[in-house]
Amino acid sequence: MIYWTLVFLVVALIAGVLGFTGVAVAAAGIAKLIFFVFLVLFVLSLVTHLTRRGSV
Repeated sequence: MIYWTLVFLVVALIAGVLGFTGVAVAAAGIAKLIFFVFLVLFVLSLVTHLTRRGSV
């Protein structure tokens, strides 16, 4: 997921430099959304790992 976030971030930066503001805004929005989904999944994974580790 981090890979896709970075891909969309690079697309947004390139589109912004070239003047395609609509594409840049859309790509940045997608990158932000994917990053937050990754962050939530990472925290959930961390919490479940810590709780399962303590019960064994």
